[in-house]
Amino acid sequence: MAEARWAFRFHLPIYLIVNAALVIIWLLTGPSNFPWPVFPIFFWGIGVFAHYMAAYHNPGGGWLDRETERILKEDEGKS
Repeated sequence: MAEARWAFRFHLPIYLIVNAALVIIWLLTGPSNFPWPVFPIFFWGIGVFAHYMAAYHNPGGGWLDRETERILKEDEGKS
């Protein structure tokens, strides 16, 4: 969980900077009738939202965390 939160702190600013640059490029090259930067903004935005939800709204922990704890408990029982 802590690793996901730490990674999200970098993911969001990179998303904002890159997409702002894409919008600026679109504006500087003479905006066409179609605003093409909406595609990376929207689809990458879905990924950023999923990353946020996994990092901050995952009450039960992930499958990987539960499986790791189960394996550690089995190893302690064997010792």
